[in-house]
Amino acid sequence: MKLSKELLTDSSTLQLPERVLQFGTGVLLRGLCDYFIDKANKQGVFNGRIVVVKSTDTSGADAFAEQDNLYTICVRGIDKGVPTEENIISSVISRVLSAQSQWNEILETAQDSNISVVISNTTEVGLQYVEESIRQSPPASFPAKLTAWLYERFQNKQAGVLIIPTELIVGNGDILRDIILKVASFNHLPANFIEWLKTENTFCNSLVDRIVPGKPKGEALVEIQQKLGYEDELLAVAETYRLWAIQGGEKVKEVLTFAQADEGVKIANNIEQFRELKLRMLNGTHSLMCGMEFLSGFQTVKEALADDITEKFITNLMMSEIAPAIPYKIDAKVAQRYGRDVLDRFRNPYLDHQWISITLQYTMKMQMRNIPLLLNYYKEFNTVPQYFTRGFSAYLLFMKAVKEENGKYFGEKEGELYPIQCDSAKYFYEVWQNHKASEVVNAVLGNQQLWGTDLRKLKGFEENVTTHLSNMMAIGVREVAAALNVYA
Repeated sequence: MKLSKELLTDSSTLQLPERVLQFGTGVLLRGLCDYFIDKANKQGVFNGRIVVVKSTDTSGADAFAEQDNLYTICVRGIDKGVPTEENIISSVISRVLSAQSQWNEILETAQDSNISVVISNTTEVGLQYVEESIRQSPPASFPAKLTAWLYERFQNKQAGVLIIPTELIVGNGDILRDIILKVASFNHLPANFIEWLKTENTFCNSLVDRIVPGKPKGEALVEIQQKLGYEDELLAVAETYRLWAIQGGEKVKEVLTFAQADEGVKIANNIEQFRELKLRMLNGTHSLMCGMEFLSGFQTVKEALADDITEKFITNLMMSEIAPAIPYKIDAKVAQRYGRDVLDRFRNPYLDHQWISITLQYTMKMQMRNIPLLLNYYKEFNTVPQYFTRGFSAYLLFMKAVKEENGKYFGEKEGELYPIQCDSAKYFYEVWQNHKASEVVNAVLGNQQLWGTDLRKLKGFEENVTTHLSNMMAIGVREVAAALNVYA
């Protein structure tokens, strides 16, 4: 049996008007943003459904239609140390329209006075300025599509809207607004439209944070669908933790009433605290630990957290070195509470988060997430962060490529090759050629093009990294991590 509206215990939400236009059908939008709106609808708070724009005619739109636009969110995780499971049939999507074949219908939604919110997640590549006519059917880029939609709304004398991009770019709302203005200028749209864009529409910066792996495969999917009693092509697994931080004041709160339904929606004049916590304590910890844990023989995050030594190492790294070094003023209790949430997320027995996948673009992640922490740690304490140093040493060892093939680079662990998917792989391949550990450390730390500064100037850092790297090569990565007094 396939999921359909006949399985709903309460179908009243299906009668709600469309109040949101959404660009994107991805699991993050459905498992986070749409989750919040669906929850609010069921509480009688927001009372509005979502019309979704799909960029292509490839698979997806038909799956929604075949299931009456319903889908299941399977929430799985640990909440305050307690395992949680919840299965939710979301009825928040009213219809899915293809930009390729239903562009006129999409433009018609601009005439709907009920629509007051636009959401997008078109990936970071989607927030790019492209010089093109908005009179195409449809325009190619997301910003041009949105400009065409807004211009249609303006011409029909409708009110402006609240626009919330969720692409993982700092200042995503500001960036999208600036691109829209460029597109409007390129298309020689009238000055009164430009003024309407600036004064009657609100572009909100936002931050989304939830792991939504999507539909599981094989036995895991069979087991879930047997419990549900129906098949669902659009089923998505999501972790318990959820955050949608939206920058705005009272005006934004008045529109986004769905925020009242779940504490995971945070509307604030400044969302930098949420961004820094996620970037440093979640992402930064991942980046410092992925090489170490992969080379120690752990495949997944949850597997590593089940190991006593690793759990203590990660806890101490996060709480004693990363939290106090965040380059943004955050209350220590807030950081500690967030750290406990992160540990629960790492332990999630339902998610198979692969360490090797976290090593993607390893060097860029180290640059953005961790080096600012290192510099600020020295500024605050002027001493070597012992856990951080071991994580950095493991990063250097992971980046030791032993083979190049057709422009792809591979490292070696216990006689087996693994991919090094990093734009700096070639550089490290060359640095490691015929050089001992101390020479590699000296060259890499001194590479200001990588780090924006000479890390050799940090007192004791080069010496410690050299020692740990040499020991990892001699006795093993896990052994070096275990040698640190993690029981202190």
